[in-house]
Amino acid sequence: MGLETENKYLLKAVEAFNRRLIVISPEYKILAVNDSGEGFDHSKVIGGLCHQIFYDRPEPCLNCPVRKCKETGRPAMQPKPGEYADPGKIPCLYAYPIFNDDIIEAFVSLDFDLPVRGEFEDKAQSSNAFLRNLILSAVDGVIAADKKGRILIFNDMAAELFGYSVEEAMESLDIRDIYPGQKELEVMKALRSEDYGGRGKLRSYEVEVLHKRGEHIPINLNASIVYEGDREVATIGFFHDQRGINQMKAELEKTQMQLLQSEKMASLGKLAAGVAHQLNNPLSGITLFTKLVMEEYNLEEGARKDLSRVMEDAERCRDTVKELLEFARQTKHIRRPHDINRAITRTLFLLENQTLFQNIVIERDLAPTLPPVHSDIQQLNHMFMNIILNAAQAMEGNGRLGIKTIFVSEKKQVRIKISDTGPGIPDKILSHIFDPFFTTKQEGEGTGLGLSLVYGIVQNQGGEIKVQSIPGKGATFIIDLPIMPKEDGGSRSE
Repeated sequence: MGLETENKYLLKAVEAFNRRLIVISPEYKILAVNDSGEGFDHSKVIGGLCHQIFYDRPEPCLNCPVRKCKETGRPAMQPKPGEYADPGKIPCLYAYPIFNDDIIEAFVSLDFDLPVRGEFEDKAQSSNAFLRNLILSAVDGVIAADKKGRILIFNDMAAELFGYSVEEAMESLDIRDIYPGQKELEVMKALRSEDYGGRGKLRSYEVEVLHKRGEHIPINLNASIVYEGDREVATIGFFHDQRGINQMKAELEKTQMQLLQSEKMASLGKLAAGVAHQLNNPLSGITLFTKLVMEEYNLEEGARKDLSRVMEDAERCRDTVKELLEFARQTKHIRRPHDINRAITRTLFLLENQTLFQNIVIERDLAPTLPPVHSDIQQLNHMFMNIILNAAQAMEGNGRLGIKTIFVSEKKQVRIKISDTGPGIPDKILSHIFDPFFTTKQEGEGTGLGLSLVYGIVQNQGGEIKVQSIPGKGATFIIDLPIMPKEDGGSRSE
């Protein structure tokens, strides 16, 4: 069909239209008008001013949509049907501009509300803009991708989470690139199942994703499939970073373990107190009557030596009970000045005669003039007990255990070095030895809590702990404890 024929039909369609349609110049002159059944005399209408011809007004109507259209350069409507300039006359309800390049050449004025569709489109555009802003400003990473994996939406939080710029993601990133291994297939399988919120939905799904640098990030994913009818056309996911939550969980678990350990120590203290009470009475009797026998009877030298040995062993038992009570003594975890050397000596006194230590040579190098450390003695006892036992177990009861104390004057800290000649710690696990529940022991031989509790105790004392190890040559734990309390109240009850 030729252009001339097409234009002829378009003109006929306009003429046959039974509503008024007028083309008006920027000066309000009528350039064209359809018949619309009103019986216009075109010779009198064309060239006249629209407000004079239709409303007998000397000036444009106050609510004229053409006037508004001239001001804004956009389609315009009468404000409200009840605000017509001349009640009883057919009003101009809608007008839109005709452009020649960027210049408005004329206006089309209609006596009916054509822009219901346009109004919907404007509202749709406004809604789309709002939704776009909502997605871009979401606190979770939002990513949408089509069936081929091309990125359709990638908000600012997704850029922060994954390390890609928005432009980079939109241009070259494939949705599969953010998942390690075959995780993307697992996610899609879960999306299509009924197990995570229904087919096409995925709620609170725990998964790891990949940062641009290759770092694995734990994520809580909420996602859905976008359908057109029954056909899958895209997916959209909301990626919530779990690292902060996981850290809080780890801290909570650590605190719970410390509370459990405190309860265990409290039970040990009660048990020690009970045992001490039961043992001290017979030990006192043994000591008293041994002395009486030695003083009141004329004994042979051999018998006197045997009784002296009984006295020595009884006094040693009493000293052991005393040290055990001191070690497990219940306090309110109040930090006071304490002698680190004495705490170490007390721990060694309780351990060195145990079977595990029979073939271990203990080398002491304790600085004689250490200043006291502002700390909680019960926690110090527990810390040294854990580290020394750990070293002995690492050496399997055969080797050298070195304990050294130093005053680091420039830092106002006491440094304790505890070393062993065991197999050492492999580099790949060195950074994990203070993690709760991490252990290299066989199942049932350890909980993996000892060193994590040591780490917590050192932190509570305001100190620092690190470990140095050469595989095959043993390990050295280095603990720095401040001699003065922190300004945040180190002497308060914990």
